[in-house]
Order: sequence, then C-alpha cells, then structure tokens
Amino acid sequence: MSPAKPKVVVLGSSFAGLTTARFIREHAGDRVDVVVVDRNPYLTFVPNIQMEVFAGHDPLETMLLYTPAIHAKDANTFLNAEVVALDPDARRVQIVPSDRPGSAPESLSYDYLVVALGCRLAYDQIDGFGDHGDTVSSGFYGNKLRRRLAAYKGGPIAIGSARFHQGLQDKPDWLPVGLAACEGPPLELGLGMAHWLSTHHLGDAQKITLFTPAGMIAEDAGEAIVTPFLEMAAKKGFGYLNNAQDVRHVHADGIEFESGASLDAEIKLIVPDWVPHRFLVELSITDERGFVLTDRWMRNPTHPEILAVGDAAALTVPKLGSLGHQQAEIVARQIAIAVGALGHGDTGADYQPEILCFGDIGGFQGFYIHSNTWYGGTTSVFKMGYAPYAMKLAFKEMYFRTGGKPPAFGVPATHLLMDHFPGE
Repeated sequence: MSPAKPKVVVLGSSFAGLTTARFIREHAGDRVDVVVVDRNPYLTFVPNIQMEVFAGHDPLETMLLYTPAIHAKDANTFLNAEVVALDPDARRVQIVPSDRPGSAPESLSYDYLVVALGCRLAYDQIDGFGDHGDTVSSGFYGNKLRRRLAAYKGGPIAIGSARFHQGLQDKPDWLPVGLAACEGPPLELGLGMAHWLSTHHLGDAQKITLFTPAGMIAEDAGEAIVTPFLEMAAKKGFGYLNNAQDVRHVHADGIEFESGASLDAEIKLIVPDWVPHRFLVELSITDERGFVLTDRWMRNPTHPEILAVGDAAALTVPKLGSLGHQQAEIVARQIAIAVGALGHGDTGADYQPEILCFGDIGGFQGFYIHSNTWYGGTTSVFKMGYAPYAMKLAFKEMYFRTGGKPPAFGVPATHLLMDHFPGE
C-alpha cells in the first residue's frame, strides 16, 4: 500500500485561493492532494463591476466565474463550505457545508494549509450604510447602485473610504501603516462617475467630493503620483476632503465623519474597513486584528505548515489583487519544495510588494499605476488613456479563459508594455 500523499488545504477560491491552488498543482504535480474550500462555487470579478454598473448591465450576468469545474480539471477537490474554526496545533479546520442551511459541522485535516479567504468587508460596522450607502464590491451592491443611479435626482455625490485598521503586531519596519484598505476604487469610481454624469447630462465632476481617512488619498501610490492626480482632479472640479479619520454615520442626506467634518450627498459610495474572518481572531498565527502573520515567503513563523495569500495576510497592505498574485506563486513554490517536487534552488523571489493597478475612468479610457515608492523603492508610473482600459478588459478575459492561472509572463509583460507606452 502506497503512503498517503501530503494533503494541502486551500481556504478560499477567489483570486488568491484559485490562483494559488492552480499554481500548487502546476509546481507540485501529483505529489500532493489538494482540497479547496469556499462558501461560493463561483468567483466574482469585483474589479470590473463598476464598468458593468455604469454601462447599465447586471454584473451577475457577466462577472461570475464558475470554479468547481476548474478545480476538477486540475484533479483538486472542491468543497462548497464555510470555514468556521481553525486549530493550528491539531492541524484541523472545521467547516459547514454552505449550499443548504442547517448543515452539520465537519472536520478537515491537513498537512499544509493555505489561508486565502480574503477579508470581511465591514459594511455592517458603518452606521446607516444598509439604508443609505452604496458600493460596487459585489453583484448585489452593483445592482443596488444601478437602481440608485436610475432614481438619481441630481444631488451631490461623496466617494471615499472608511478607516482601515491594520494590525501592528510584528509589523516589519519596511511595511508602512495604511489608513485605507485600498483607494484605487475611490479614484476609479470618482472618475467613472464624472463621466457617467456627463454622458447622462446630469452634471460633471463638480458634484463629486472624494474623501479619505488619511492625509492623502491613495497614499500607497506615492506622493509623486497622487499630487498631480489631485491637481488634475481640482481642475476638473472635484471636491476633496482628507483626514476624515473614519465614517461615523451615513444618512439620507450625507455622511458624518469622526473628524467632525460632514458632506452633503445624495449618493454615498464607500469602501469599508477590511477585517479578518472571525475564526482567525485571537489565534496564535494571527496578529492582534486577526491577519495571518508570515515572513516574506508567506509562511507563518510558529506554524510553517500554514501559509497565507492575499487579503488575509498581514503583509498584504494595501489589500490589492496584484499582491495576492505575487504571493500565490511564492506559496506554490514553497509547498512544492516541501514535498520534494522542486529543489531548494527553485524558490524564486521572496515577497517584494509593489502597487499595480488599472482603473476604468469612462469613455473607453482608464488609468495605470505602477509604484513601489511607498515601500522605499524608486518606481513611480502613472498613465491615463485608452491602453489602460484595454488592459483592464484584457486581464478579465485572460483570467476567465485561463481559469484563474495567468501566464508567468503576464506581469512582466504588463510592466514592459505599460511603463514605456506613452500616456494620452
């Protein structure tokens, strides 16, 4: 009887989890059994929901990628279940099947565990959001915003972020503290909304105010990028409120902030705090907030058989998809080396974060940001035009066609093309 293969359990099958599971199979081959757990049998392509909403389309029709068939093709087992508990010492995960209410808890053992469940988007912590707030982080909220836009009466619009509470326990010196989880979306929403107002003859950027809890919006992009952006935004007529601290209350006519400031707004588009899933809080492998602690190889220092990818990892700041993609490759190689499928010289590079972001601004145009100055680097690229929009569409198409396994040349090719392609 042949010995059992090491079992790799991947918690999550969205961007970080799906990509990691596919890379693990690619690098480790048939030396491991891979089990993937997610409460949904589909991935929602959140980055492009805004484009569908402003075009008047239902994002639930075009932004969902069915994932069980992808995992089956890789000979990975997919479990449609919610993760409710983790015992790192016993190497066991407790799950509850999520396709029917009332299912009984089950226990799942592992040899290696990859936490790739992302975060909870804490709209429930924003007073008044349910009745008066909007966002584009899901199909439900995208369609809610479509209805809000259809009933829009021409009033002011506020777009920005609630305060992000980053864990500070064992934070390395090179990692800054971010006051917003990710502020590419507010920039994208602001520019896209201005174009929507114009094309519907309902106004322009002068109706929109961008707000941030930080001293500077999109601070992780770097001052060299944000300063000219704000100058451009001011010329277009955007309002701007910084140092808002946090969203205190959302009501029918506006937003009140912890700083004491307030904004009148008929439409309130808010990016919330990103908080860890409750079962991760107060575990030995997580920081004081509940984000999984790792080194730059994405392994937990006290439980090296546990690795983290994407938004669940403490080192992922801001909460950005491109960082999760880089971490997925690192984690897959670490597991492949551990089971003998790769040699110790095949580790590749450790985690070297940089900001890589494409945004839709309407009119078939977009913006491109590539920067690592927030982390002490020297790269700082910001461009606007038709090419970034085309690249944003192309990435979604490529991701769906490859089933969540972008080619290795994708990011280098993006930098080669976009960093040197003239802006417009």
